[in-house]
Amino acid sequence: MAAVAAEIFLAVALGGLLVAAVRVLDALVLRPRRMRLYLQRQGIGGPAPSFLLGNIPEMKRIGLSKPAAGVAMSTDTRFSHSWPYLLFPHLEQWRNEYGSIFMYSMGNVHLLSIIDADMVKELSLCTSLILGKPSYLTKDLAPLLGEGIITSSGTFWAHQREIIAPELYLDKVKGMVNLMVDSTSLMLSSWESKINEAEGGSVEIDVDGDVRNLSADIISRACFRSSYSQGKEIFLNLRQLQKVMSKRSIGIPGLRYLPTKENREMQKLEKDIQSKILEVVRLRKEAKEERAGDLLQMILEGAEGFGENEGLPSHFSLDRFIVDNCKNLYFAGHETTAVTALWSLVLLAEYPEWQDRARDEVLAVLGNGGIIDSDKLRSLKILTMIIQETLRLYPPATFLVRETQDIFEFKKIFIPKGLVIQVAVPILHQDPNIWGPDALEFNPERFSNGISNACGAAQAYIPFGLGPRTCLGQHFAMMELKVILSLILSRFQFALSRSYRHSPAFILVIEPGNGVPLCMSKL
Repeated sequence: MAAVAAEIFLAVALGGLLVAAVRVLDALVLRPRRMRLYLQRQGIGGPAPSFLLGNIPEMKRIGLSKPAAGVAMSTDTRFSHSWPYLLFPHLEQWRNEYGSIFMYSMGNVHLLSIIDADMVKELSLCTSLILGKPSYLTKDLAPLLGEGIITSSGTFWAHQREIIAPELYLDKVKGMVNLMVDSTSLMLSSWESKINEAEGGSVEIDVDGDVRNLSADIISRACFRSSYSQGKEIFLNLRQLQKVMSKRSIGIPGLRYLPTKENREMQKLEKDIQSKILEVVRLRKEAKEERAGDLLQMILEGAEGFGENEGLPSHFSLDRFIVDNCKNLYFAGHETTAVTALWSLVLLAEYPEWQDRARDEVLAVLGNGGIIDSDKLRSLKILTMIIQETLRLYPPATFLVRETQDIFEFKKIFIPKGLVIQVAVPILHQDPNIWGPDALEFNPERFSNGISNACGAAQAYIPFGLGPRTCLGQHFAMMELKVILSLILSRFQFALSRSYRHSPAFILVIEPGNGVPLCMSKL
């Protein structure tokens, strides 16, 4: 009897192993091959992938033939803005070889790259939940983003959007201007103190850390009724996690499960971030305040209605719902705005004629020490043009990605389930066929008559995303940028330090790779 039982157990085990092997074979070999053949029959080409790694080895080979990412692109006064072709040379090479629509793979993530304004317009018009965020975001980037508003899909995303969006409508953002002014004024006072202590009325300040801390303080006060000092460790841990994750290739099967130094560090940082966010939540609940009316309150109330909504993942807990959405807001609301403010300062310092024009406008509209409100900020046309041009040349979100939840017809192309549609934003933003012969130049004047008249295809300008997944915080970000830049312009003159090296780096967002040292003096 025991021998029979052993034979049955062995047969079941072997059968299970066989089923698992077939599934692995299908996921890693057969399914990708079917996808490629399906697209090839529709006239879409692309480089042939290798087993497990996809086209990652070829991407690295192409990159070795170009200047290294993060290395200074130019030491000249007028530096180049053509960084996308240096950081992502494989996209330019494959576009030249296969056209504006091509397929490639990063490990087991299979992408359809689109660098075509008409196709992007069609994509922006699609409101179906059949296009969601890629599953690799909630796997490979899980420690940083989890399954919050940025990475979720379907009805689960719709539920989160319903909770968060109303708190970031323009009428709500207008009421946050005063706290933005208060936070910014504290930073500027510290700069003035440094200048007063220096000889000659000028001092070099690397503003990178200060601007990041300022952005963190603003998002904390606006959305969580706390300050940067209270959430400092959360932001520092998120920043460190961002740096670690930017070094790791996505899509390689099983990589995130290996006991590597990076994976262990990510796990530790993720646990620390979670515990600190839950501590913020605990303190809020214990305070028993009246309805706070901020985003944290909305997230907590949304968590209370968690079980009443259909389409929510069964593996989700209330704590995870709260933590993931707080992480999304901390990261997206802080990091992207901070790097845009930094690039704006770099460009204003590099192009002093535009700095002077913007300052003249700011002083005329806001006055010297006058009260700043949303109506006055809306009147800053030149500053708005400068911010828009900064977002064109240095969009913080490098790629817009969508994954098909089922077979999907798109401009007479049938896209199989599970394929990731990828839009390379900076390459689209710098395409001479769309923006004209000065596409690689800093020229805010192109936005003088609005975004719709700035180029040959308005849908090609997508710094805040597209379609129903357009960034919920774009009004907040634009208001914050106007407050920060207008206050700096009204109190300081600044130029790039001789030590500045123009080196855009991809650390999940595009940021200055070697800081932003400015020579600053008071007006």
